[in-house]
Amino acid sequence: MYQYDEIKAVHLEVTQRCQASCPMCDRNENGGVVNRHLTNAELSIADCKQIFKPEFIAKLDRMYMCGNHGDPIIAEDTLEIFKYFRENNPKMWLSMNTNAGAKDSEWWAELAKIFGRMGCVLFSVDGLEDTNHLYRQNVQWPVVMNSMQAFIGAGGRARWDYIIFNHNEHQVDEAEKISQTMGFEKFQKKKTGRFYSTNKFETKTEHQAKNRKGKDTQKLTRPVNKENTNKALDKVAKIEEKYGSMHEYHDKVKINCKVAKEKNIYISAEGLMLPCCWTAGRMYKWWFEDPKQEQIWDYIGDKESINVKKHGLQTVMENGFIQNIQHSWGLPNTKSGKLKVCADKCGEEFDAFKEQYK
Repeated sequence: MYQYDEIKAVHLEVTQRCQASCPMCDRNENGGVVNRHLTNAELSIADCKQIFKPEFIAKLDRMYMCGNHGDPIIAEDTLEIFKYFRENNPKMWLSMNTNAGAKDSEWWAELAKIFGRMGCVLFSVDGLEDTNHLYRQNVQWPVVMNSMQAFIGAGGRARWDYIIFNHNEHQVDEAEKISQTMGFEKFQKKKTGRFYSTNKFETKTEHQAKNRKGKDTQKLTRPVNKENTNKALDKVAKIEEKYGSMHEYHDKVKINCKVAKEKNIYISAEGLMLPCCWTAGRMYKWWFEDPKQEQIWDYIGDKESINVKKHGLQTVMENGFIQNIQHSWGLPNTKSGKLKVCADKCGEEFDAFKEQYK
């Protein structure tokens, strides 16, 4: 794939904590109780200074905070971490994905100052005042609006990412007009791939949301307008016809790794290094009593072996873990060790992630 000195981008999940309870997020069970396998791990500024040395940061093209479980606005040291990266590389691109439901105006203004023109916040806001909370459960609309206005008002570059569901489909055009009035640089209509089950590897038409007490809330359904649907989901039937099933597709498909092209690495809130958030995302699936029955653990083994807080970036990068994952792509099938998550996310004939943005 690539070597330590070739790394150009870092995907940093700074925390596992989040104030929201989005029903299609692995942090919780359909928006209900929090995933029992998580520990609310979080990286401090001291951790990041230990992991990322100034000479390493100086060579990067970008660092972004997104992840699988947490929202960077909830972490204690997010501003300080971004500031540390900016001080050691004034020209690199910094960005953050967030639900926007926390922090005051001063915090957002400071973030805008740190980013300058070489950075962007991607605000994940899926509707307006009467609909955003139906997916972004527990996120308060007045706080969202204040966050966006404060960041843009301080000169920050912003993008509005809008996941389209049936319940907010009628507001897409209105939201886009609001985004233009507020000064967003881009309004991204996201044609969600979340109606593809990464547990059963099949499409679904609805998803029942729950609250923290386990009671049913919104029933999420796919958008009606074909222009707003994820085209990859329409390919599943054809793939199953061609290969027999999605499982057989995973066995046979050629893998074209996205992060290998970008020379990108992912660091979790525990300080674990994996190639990407998708491989990391298989570590703690809430529907398994024992998360280690997931295939990715066959490659991780003892997770302390990929802990960059303990061993350092270069040592973990060169311990053979990533190379073993790459080697798996050439194995005959997933039963013999071909990594299924790689086949699913980077297989050449099915890409629900990429289709979100078309």
